[in-house]
Parts: sequence; C-alpha cells; structure tokens
Amino acid sequence: MKSTFKLATLRNAVALALGVTLLSAAAGVSAKPLVVCTEASPEGFDTALYTTAVTADAAAETIYNRLVDFKPGTTDIEPALAESWDISEDGLNYTFHLRKGVKFHTTDYFKPTREMNADDVVWSFQRQLDPNHPWHKQSTVGFPYFESMGFKDLLKSVEKVDDSTVKFTLTRREAPFLADVAMAFSSIYSAEYADQLLKSNKLEGLNSQPIGTGPFVFQRYAKDAQVRFKANPDYFRGKPPADTLVLAIATDNNVRLQKLKANECQIALYPKPDDIPSIKNDANLKVDELNAMTTSYIAMNTTHKYMSDVRVRKAINIAFDKEAYVNALFGKGNATVGVNPYPDTLLGYNKELKNPAHDLDKARALLKEAGVPEGTVLTLFTRNGGGPTNPNPMLGAQMMQSDLAKVGIKLDIRVMEWGEMLKRAKNGEHDMVSAGWAGDNGDPDNFLTPNLSCEAAKNGENYARWCNEKFQTLIDQAREKTDPAERAALYEQAQAIFNQDQPWISMAHTKMFTAMRKNVEGYHISPLTTNNFATTQVK
Repeated sequence: MKSTFKLATLRNAVALALGVTLLSAAAGVSAKPLVVCTEASPEGFDTALYTTAVTADAAAETIYNRLVDFKPGTTDIEPALAESWDISEDGLNYTFHLRKGVKFHTTDYFKPTREMNADDVVWSFQRQLDPNHPWHKQSTVGFPYFESMGFKDLLKSVEKVDDSTVKFTLTRREAPFLADVAMAFSSIYSAEYADQLLKSNKLEGLNSQPIGTGPFVFQRYAKDAQVRFKANPDYFRGKPPADTLVLAIATDNNVRLQKLKANECQIALYPKPDDIPSIKNDANLKVDELNAMTTSYIAMNTTHKYMSDVRVRKAINIAFDKEAYVNALFGKGNATVGVNPYPDTLLGYNKELKNPAHDLDKARALLKEAGVPEGTVLTLFTRNGGGPTNPNPMLGAQMMQSDLAKVGIKLDIRVMEWGEMLKRAKNGEHDMVSAGWAGDNGDPDNFLTPNLSCEAAKNGENYARWCNEKFQTLIDQAREKTDPAERAALYEQAQAIFNQDQPWISMAHTKMFTAMRKNVEGYHISPLTTNNFATTQVK
C-alpha cells in the first residue's frame, strides 16, 4: 500500500501529538505516542517471505504472534497462542493446545467473524509446506526461512485435531523445534482473511495490509519514511500502553541520535558504539546494552570466477586486517574479532580454531598460485546507513579496499539500499557481500542452517552459495541429537570444515545498544536483537 505521508509531516504530527498529550495528562489521561527511530525500511509485512531483523520488528513483533514466544530479554520459551503443548516420547509428535478468545485485528479492510483457531495455524504452516496449497505458488520468492531451516523435509504433517488443538508430526527428531516455531516465519495468519483476499483477487493485501493477533494494528506505511500502528485494544496479553507506535526510518545512525536528542523519537535503535559514552552522559538519555548473539561477515560467492578457488578466499582473509577493522568500527570492548560463524556464547563453539595471521606476502603467493592476475577487480556489496553488525559500512569497505589493493586486487565497492542489496545478493550478483546475522532462537543451528546449508545455497539465502556435503551431514545430525554434548561435538567438527573452506570472512561478534529517553519504561533489550514494544511506554 503506497502512502504520500512524508517524514516532515511525521515530525509535525509527533510534535502536535506530544503537545496534545501534555494537555491531556493534566486532565488525568496519560497516553503518549511512542516514536522509534529505526535503521531501514521493512521489505514488506508478510513475514513468512523475509529473513531480515528490520522486517521482523515491523511485522512479526508488532502485527503477529506465534504458538510460543521467547520470554522478554531471554531465549527461554513461554506460551503464546498455544497455552500448552505435549511432546511424544519419540520426539516426533508435538500437540499444541490453543489459547481461546484470541481475536484477529479489525480494520477498515477486514472484519473477522470468528476468533483465532486451529484452522489459522494449519493454514500458516500448510501454505509454506504444501505445493498444492492455493497460496503456496503466490510467493515469488518462495518461503526462504522455512526452506532454509529444512522445514519442508522436517514436517510430515500439520493437522487440526479440533478447533483448539493442532498436531505437528515430524519426520525426525529436531532438538530446536520449539525454539524454531517461536521465530518470525512461524507467525500465525488469519485463514479467513486470506480466503477473502483470494476470492477478491487482492493477494498483495497479505503483504501490504497485514492482519494478525499481535499487540499493534497496522495503519499505514510510507517507504523510507515511517510505519504507523495503533494499539490493539483486544490483545490477549492486554492493550499496549502506547496508543500509537511509529517506526521512523532513518538510515544514518547520526540522524537517529539527533532525533532522539530533539525528542522527535523516544527510542533510537543501533547507535554507533563510539557515541555510547556521550549518550550516557546526557541527562535526558539512557542506554540498554548486552552481548548479542550476532555475527558480521563477508560472504564470498564460491560460484564466481576466482572466488570458487579456496586459495583465493584464504588469501583475501589473511590480506584483510580484521583486528584493525573491529577496533575502527566498534571501539575497544564493544566487539570481538570473529573466527567461527557464531559467537562463543552458543553451544559447540570450537575454541581450538584461530584466525590465521594477517600476512600480505602469503596472500600474494596464494593469489599467484591460483592464477589471479594483478589488478583483478572484485565487487563488494555493502549497505547504506548502519546497523548493529555494521555501524559504518562505508568505512569498513574502504578498509578492505585498501588492504586488498596491497596484494593486487581492486575492490569495486557498491553501496546500495538494504533491501536492494539483499535482493541482488540472493541473485548471486556479487563477488563479496558485507552481511550480518542475529540469532533468532539461541541455538547454533539458527546460524548454520539458514546461512550455510545446501538448501540455503539453492534459494540464495546462503550468500556464499557454498554447499559442502560433509558440513551438511554434521549439522543435520546435530539437529536430531537431544544430548548437548553430542550436539556440541558435531558442531565443532562442522566449524572445522567451515574454517578449511573459508566461504566467509567472519568479521565480528558485537554488543548491542539501544538508546532512549529517560522517561521510556518497559523496553526489554533482547539477545535475539528483536525489538518488541508491547510493554513500552513514554511516561
């Protein structure tokens, strides 16, 4: 849905709303709008189609719910649309008992006639699982997270037992299954709304005019400007304290901070690490921080000329000074230099593996051995703006460009909008792409399967397009094990193969920061890097 609502209009509206609210407060009313400055536009609102955190924040964390949730600020599972569940002794059957009385959003474009029930759960999963489902072929991008996580092979069936009960039958044991169904791609949609859209031939409505059960009701979206929501008065956990939620999009983290200081927004996501001391010293501001489950990396397209040779990938890795990069972009103590594809806080991190020494002479020798001519041009895709895993993309790209020039490689830096960069990377147009990943469920599999599996290489989510059968076998086996020690041993072996083949340059594992006004209450920073504002308010 297109909108002509401009950012300047948003500023005026927020200023007006704040003024009106102050007057209302004197009369005993305390509802203030919550404006959050965020770093990029969502790709859309049909959350099953996308994998980015910014889209999850704008859709999965606002509009939708899932059968289970992560307890705020943790990776612990708690009930959501399912009040309880049973697991069979063999680990192949999960029976979810649904919460009664949950209502879908009522809007100008949809009026639900019933409450959420098993039909909605079955529709939400069958749409992604069943090739014959009427909505399955409507997706032009497939279902990237569902497919990358191997769910089309994992799920044998999803069946309605009765209106309040749904049974999932798996083809194998899956240790992280409950955590997986707490992720954005497992959000529950209204089957009734989908039928309405199908009958009226308005299929794009699922992505542009979303309907869910979540804490906020979608109102409108102006690309690169703002997303606006209102509180859901019927939310099953209680109406959110903020009557209005606005995601104000500002790709530049300096702009986000300026708007926060001017009270044009009350929360600013992903401030630059070197701005944190000054934010803490501001009497009107405060900072939440934690060690997030993140990794930043450079994916090297293993299907491209030269990049398909492991000697070239290793040469690029040792030519690039990662220590200098981390210090320049994140500052002392705000990130650790990457070695493996996930941080050391997760199960099975291989502590025996180390980064090779920064060595320009060895890099030149490897490139010569691989037959790479002096002056070869390679492309690096990077984003505009900055986020938690890459606060200064242009600086990082220029540092890599400088280092690779010393070994005879010319780096063509191509800066583009976040969504455009991901689209082109999924199409495999890059030699290298600067990317990042935030763990969605606290399990190592969530880093390895979506980003490095053979299935993810097919659908483009694996930007390295790397498929190693030994690596694949190990991560498949690890998912089926329930004993943590057995899983850890398999993950350690998988990381050793990753290290040998070098499809990525693992750059950094970062801290996460959220800056806000001091009168903001009820915000929970998450190790999963998601942002949920259902309990957040401006006092």
